[in-house]
Amino acid sequence: MKNEIKGKVVVITGASSGIGRAIAKELGRAGAKIVLGARRKKQLSNLSEEINNQGGESSYIETDVINRTALVALVNKAVDNYGTLDVIINNAGVGQLSRIDALDVEGWEEMIDINLKGVLYGMAAAIPVFKRQNSGHIINIISTSGIKIVPEQGVYAATKNAVRTIAEAFRQESDGTIRITGISPGVVKTDLANGMKNEAMKNAIIENMEKMAISPQAIADAVIYAMSQPLDVEVGDMVIRPSAQR
Repeated sequence: MKNEIKGKVVVITGASSGIGRAIAKELGRAGAKIVLGARRKKQLSNLSEEINNQGGESSYIETDVINRTALVALVNKAVDNYGTLDVIINNAGVGQLSRIDALDVEGWEEMIDINLKGVLYGMAAAIPVFKRQNSGHIINIISTSGIKIVPEQGVYAATKNAVRTIAEAFRQESDGTIRITGISPGVVKTDLANGMKNEAMKNAIIENMEKMAISPQAIADAVIYAMSQPLDVEVGDMVIRPSAQR
Protein backbone atom coordinates (compact mmCIF):
# COMPACT_ATOMS: atom_id res chain seq x y z
CA MET A 1 0.00 0.00 0.00
CA LYS A 2 1.36 3.40 -0.93
CA ASN A 3 2.18 6.08 1.60
CA GLU A 4 -0.35 8.88 1.19
CA ILE A 5 0.86 12.44 0.54
CA LYS A 6 -2.19 14.03 2.12
CA GLY A 7 -1.44 15.53 5.51
CA LYS A 8 2.33 15.21 5.28
CA VAL A 9 4.29 18.20 6.52
CA VAL A 10 6.95 19.26 4.03
CA VAL A 11 9.62 21.96 4.08
CA ILE A 12 10.96 23.18 0.71
CA THR A 13 13.98 25.43 0.18
CA GLY A 14 14.36 27.47 -2.99
CA ALA A 15 10.58 27.36 -3.25
CA SER A 16 9.89 30.73 -4.87
CA SER A 17 10.39 29.72 -8.51
CA GLY A 18 11.26 26.97 -10.96
CA ILE A 19 11.51 23.43 -9.62
CA GLY A 20 10.79 24.42 -6.03
CA ARG A 21 7.63 26.25 -7.03
CA ALA A 22 6.43 23.31 -9.14
CA ILE A 23 7.04 20.89 -6.27
CA ALA A 24 5.18 23.13 -3.83
CA LYS A 25 2.15 23.46 -6.09
CA GLU A 26 1.98 19.72 -6.78
CA LEU A 27 2.27 18.88 -3.09
CA GLY A 28 -0.41 21.46 -2.34
CA ARG A 29 -2.74 19.76 -4.80
CA ALA A 30 -1.94 16.40 -3.18
CA GLY A 31 -2.95 17.67 0.25
CA ALA A 32 0.43 18.15 1.93
CA LYS A 33 1.03 20.90 4.46
CA ILE A 34 3.89 22.95 3.11
CA VAL A 35 6.33 25.42 4.61
CA LEU A 36 8.06 27.40 1.87
CA GLY A 37 11.52 28.89 2.19
CA ALA A 38 13.47 31.16 -0.19
CA ARG A 39 15.16 34.54 -0.31
CA ARG A 40 12.46 36.27 -2.36
CA LYS A 41 9.70 37.06 0.15
CA LYS A 42 7.23 38.55 -2.33
CA GLN A 43 7.33 35.48 -4.58
CA LEU A 44 6.91 33.24 -1.54
CA SER A 45 3.90 35.23 -0.39
CA ASN A 46 2.29 35.02 -3.83
CA LEU A 47 2.94 31.28 -4.09
CA SER A 48 1.59 30.57 -0.62
CA GLU A 49 -1.53 32.57 -1.38
CA GLU A 50 -2.01 30.71 -4.66
CA ILE A 51 -1.68 27.31 -2.96
CA ASN A 52 -4.07 28.27 -0.19
CA ASN A 53 -6.62 29.73 -2.62
CA GLN A 54 -6.62 26.42 -4.48
CA GLY A 55 -7.50 24.48 -1.34
CA GLY A 56 -3.99 23.65 -0.17
CA GLU A 57 -2.29 24.57 3.09
CA SER A 58 0.97 26.47 3.15
CA SER A 59 2.98 29.07 4.99
CA TYR A 60 6.36 30.62 4.33
CA ILE A 61 9.39 32.23 5.88
CA GLU A 62 12.15 34.20 4.15
CA THR A 63 15.14 31.86 4.12
CA ASP A 64 18.72 32.16 2.94
CA VAL A 65 20.27 28.69 3.05
CA ILE A 66 23.78 30.05 3.56
CA ASN A 67 22.60 30.92 7.08
CA ARG A 68 22.36 27.82 9.26
CA THR A 69 20.02 29.47 11.75
CA ALA A 70 17.62 30.31 8.92
CA LEU A 71 17.25 26.59 8.16
CA VAL A 72 16.61 25.86 11.82
CA ALA A 73 13.93 28.57 11.83
CA LEU A 74 12.34 27.09 8.70
CA VAL A 75 12.15 23.61 10.21
CA ASN A 76 10.94 25.00 13.55
CA LYS A 77 8.14 26.84 11.76
CA ALA A 78 6.91 23.54 10.34
CA VAL A 79 7.05 21.84 13.74
CA ASP A 80 5.46 24.81 15.52
CA ASN A 81 2.65 25.05 12.96
CA TYR A 82 1.90 21.38 12.51
CA GLY A 83 3.56 19.49 15.36
CA THR A 84 5.79 17.40 13.10
CA LEU A 85 7.96 17.33 9.98
CA ASP A 86 7.74 14.49 7.49
CA VAL A 87 9.94 15.64 4.60
CA ILE A 88 12.59 18.25 3.90
CA ILE A 89 13.28 19.04 0.24
CA ASN A 90 16.68 20.69 -0.20
CA ASN A 91 16.10 22.38 -3.53
CA ALA A 92 17.89 25.74 -3.35
CA GLY A 93 20.76 25.95 -5.82
CA VAL A 94 22.82 28.28 -7.95
CA GLY A 95 25.14 27.88 -10.93
CA GLN A 96 28.10 30.14 -11.71
CA LEU A 97 29.59 28.36 -14.70
CA SER A 98 33.06 29.17 -16.00
CA ARG A 99 36.45 27.62 -16.74
CA ILE A 100 38.33 26.78 -13.59
CA ASP A 101 41.31 28.86 -14.72
CA ALA A 102 39.01 31.89 -14.96
CA LEU A 103 39.38 31.84 -11.16
CA ASP A 104 35.87 32.98 -10.29
CA VAL A 105 36.55 32.36 -6.62
CA GLU A 106 33.48 34.33 -5.55
CA GLY A 107 31.35 32.13 -7.80
CA TRP A 108 32.94 29.00 -6.35
CA GLU A 109 32.18 30.18 -2.82
CA GLU A 110 28.59 31.01 -3.71
CA MET A 111 28.00 27.52 -5.14
CA ILE A 112 29.69 25.82 -2.19
CA ASP A 113 27.68 27.90 0.28
CA ILE A 114 24.30 27.28 -1.38
CA ASN A 115 24.58 23.97 -3.24
CA LEU A 116 26.59 22.09 -0.64
CA LYS A 117 26.52 23.82 2.74
CA GLY A 118 22.88 24.79 2.22
CA VAL A 119 21.97 21.11 1.84
CA LEU A 120 24.02 20.16 4.90
CA TYR A 121 22.38 22.93 6.93
CA GLY A 122 18.95 21.67 5.84
CA MET A 123 19.86 18.15 6.88
CA ALA A 124 21.30 19.37 10.17
CA ALA A 125 18.07 21.23 10.94
CA ALA A 126 15.77 18.33 10.06
CA ILE A 127 17.63 15.26 11.36
CA PRO A 128 17.14 15.99 15.09
CA VAL A 129 13.38 16.28 14.48
CA PHE A 130 13.38 13.07 12.45
CA LYS A 131 15.32 11.25 15.17
CA ARG A 132 12.89 12.36 17.88
CA GLN A 133 9.89 11.09 15.93
CA ASN A 134 11.73 8.04 14.53
CA SER A 135 10.79 8.86 10.94
CA GLY A 136 11.54 11.33 8.18
CA HIS A 137 12.54 11.77 4.57
CA ILE A 138 15.30 13.91 3.09
CA ILE A 139 14.97 14.74 -0.62
CA ASN A 140 17.89 16.51 -2.27
CA ILE A 141 17.43 18.09 -5.68
CA ILE A 142 20.83 17.61 -7.29
CA SER A 143 21.69 17.75 -11.03
CA THR A 144 22.87 15.64 -13.94
CA SER A 145 25.99 17.81 -13.77
CA GLY A 146 28.56 15.57 -12.14
CA ILE A 147 27.08 12.44 -13.65
CA LYS A 148 28.64 13.68 -16.88
CA ILE A 149 31.64 15.97 -16.42
CA VAL A 150 31.91 18.76 -18.98
CA PRO A 151 34.06 21.89 -19.30
CA GLU A 152 32.96 25.05 -17.48
CA GLN A 153 30.84 23.11 -15.00
CA GLY A 154 33.69 21.70 -12.89
CA VAL A 155 33.03 23.42 -9.56
CA TYR A 156 29.25 23.36 -10.01
CA ALA A 157 29.41 19.61 -10.70
CA ALA A 158 31.73 19.14 -7.72
CA THR A 159 29.15 20.66 -5.36
CA LYS A 160 26.48 18.34 -6.77
CA ASN A 161 28.70 15.26 -6.53
CA ALA A 162 29.52 16.17 -2.95
CA VAL A 163 25.81 16.03 -2.14
CA ARG A 164 25.62 12.58 -3.76
CA THR A 165 28.53 11.38 -1.64
CA ILE A 166 27.04 12.74 1.58
CA ALA A 167 23.64 11.20 0.79
CA GLU A 168 25.10 7.76 0.13
CA ALA A 169 27.11 7.90 3.36
CA PHE A 170 24.00 8.94 5.26
CA ARG A 171 22.01 6.12 3.69
CA GLN A 172 24.54 3.58 4.87
CA GLU A 173 24.70 5.09 8.35
CA SER A 174 20.91 5.22 8.73
CA ASP A 175 18.90 2.41 10.27
CA GLY A 176 16.17 3.03 7.70
CA THR A 177 13.90 5.21 9.81
CA ILE A 178 15.15 8.30 7.94
CA ARG A 179 15.00 7.84 4.19
CA ILE A 180 17.10 9.86 1.74
CA THR A 181 16.46 10.44 -1.96
CA GLY A 182 18.50 12.26 -4.60
CA ILE A 183 16.74 13.59 -7.69
CA SER A 184 19.01 14.80 -10.50
CA PRO A 185 17.26 16.99 -13.07
CA GLY A 186 18.74 17.45 -16.51
CA VAL A 187 17.86 20.47 -18.62
CA VAL A 188 14.73 21.96 -17.04
CA LYS A 189 12.95 25.18 -17.92
CA THR A 190 13.84 27.40 -14.95
CA ASP A 191 15.42 30.79 -14.28
CA LEU A 192 18.73 29.21 -13.15
CA ALA A 193 20.62 31.04 -15.90
CA ASN A 194 19.35 34.45 -14.85
CA GLY A 195 21.83 34.75 -11.99
CA MET A 196 24.88 33.70 -13.99
CA LYS A 197 27.67 36.26 -14.31
CA ASN A 198 29.29 34.60 -17.33
CA GLU A 199 27.26 35.98 -20.24
CA ALA A 200 28.48 33.40 -22.74
CA MET A 201 27.49 30.52 -20.48
CA LYS A 202 24.23 32.22 -19.58
CA ASN A 203 23.29 32.53 -23.24
CA ALA A 204 24.35 28.95 -23.96
CA ILE A 205 22.23 27.61 -21.09
CA ILE A 206 19.21 29.64 -22.19
CA GLU A 207 19.62 28.41 -25.78
CA ASN A 208 19.89 24.81 -24.56
CA MET A 209 16.73 25.26 -22.51
CA GLU A 210 14.86 26.55 -25.53
CA LYS A 211 15.94 23.51 -27.55
CA MET A 212 15.12 20.68 -25.15
CA ALA A 213 14.16 21.73 -21.63
CA ILE A 214 11.47 19.75 -19.86
CA SER A 215 8.93 21.25 -17.48
CA PRO A 216 9.67 21.55 -13.74
CA GLN A 217 6.49 19.53 -13.34
CA ALA A 218 8.49 16.42 -14.30
CA ILE A 219 10.66 16.90 -11.22
CA ALA A 220 7.61 17.53 -9.04
CA ASP A 221 6.17 14.23 -10.26
CA ALA A 222 9.41 12.47 -9.26
CA VAL A 223 9.17 13.96 -5.77
CA ILE A 224 5.59 12.72 -5.43
CA TYR A 225 6.70 9.25 -6.53
CA ALA A 226 9.55 9.10 -3.99
CA MET A 227 7.37 10.40 -1.15
CA SER A 228 4.48 8.07 -1.86
CA GLN A 229 6.40 4.82 -1.49
CA PRO A 230 5.72 2.59 1.53
CA LEU A 231 7.78 3.49 4.57
CA ASP A 232 10.00 0.44 4.14
CA VAL A 233 10.87 1.45 0.56
CA GLU A 234 13.55 4.05 -0.12
CA VAL A 235 13.99 5.55 -3.58
CA GLY A 236 17.70 6.29 -3.75
CA ASP A 237 18.72 8.16 -6.91
CA MET A 238 16.54 9.31 -9.80
CA VAL A 239 17.68 11.01 -13.00
CA ILE A 240 14.97 13.04 -14.75
CA ARG A 241 16.12 14.61 -18.03
CA PRO A 242 14.97 15.33 -21.57
CA SER A 243 15.04 12.24 -23.76
CA ALA A 244 17.19 14.23 -26.21
CA GLN A 245 19.82 15.16 -23.60
CA ARG A 246 23.21 13.54 -24.02
